Amino acid sequence: MSSVELTNMCMIYDRATDRVLVQERVKSWKGVAFPGGHIEDGESIIDSTIREIKEETGLTISNLELCGIIYWYDEVTKDKYFVFSYRTEVFSGELLTETDEGRLYWVSKDELASLPFAKGFKERLPMFLDKAFSEGFIVTGPDGRSEIKWQ
Repeated sequence: MSSVELTNMCMIYDRATDRVLVQERVKSWKGVAFPGGHIEDGESIIDSTIREIKEETGLTISNLELCGIIYWYDEVTKDKYFVFSYRTEVFSGELLTETDEGRLYWVSKDELASLPFAKGFKERLPMFLDKAFSEGFIVTGPDGRSEIKWQ
């Protein structure tokens, strides 16, 4: 039986300092990425993003803008995995320095490209930063190799 997993991610941008918030993830997806998490049953995608960001960063966010969707499909298991990707410049609260998900810190947009990203995250940056595309569709075949299509 196949499964569908729904997740979210949000780039928080501080226009005053030209920095974005990153998380050095230590759980299943290791490396630097933007914070986010799973969508609970009966929860809207935006509400889940606001909740996850609060849990993982201590910040309260609003005015979310949808950047795009990442969709993985496994040809063998028929499993589907979605990441709804957002950005915002509206946030308040006190930033946590670390959670069980990993360390949090601000970096300038210029520094971003040199970070040790989680696998596959660097390819997503143009979606968040430049609105270069709105969907990444990834198919994993029987041989375990993946092919991605950006559109």
